[in-house]
Amino acid sequence: MRISDFQQHIRDRYFATDNARGVAGTFLWLAEEFGELAQELGNHAKGKPDPEALAAEFADCLAWMATLANITGVDLEKAIHDKYIKDGGPKGTK
Repeated sequence: MRISDFQQHIRDRYFATDNARGVAGTFLWLAEEFGELAQELGNHAKGKPDPEALAAEFADCLAWMATLANITGVDLEKAIHDKYIKDGGPKGTK
């Protein structure tokens, strides 16, 4: 699946609700998902990994990023290409 396909899937399924919620409310949902990801990463670091839960939280974070991109008009695939692929990507370390 391409990033653009995933972003379109999220748009098709959730755009009306997400757009009505707005950027601020949607960002709060993303922040909550980052918290849940942080918990799963903490469990992983403590030697108590739950691979399925960790994968689900990564997926949730990506979905909420796609949602924010949709309601702000950002094409994620293009943005990623322009930032990280085009012209060899950014110089230096990340």
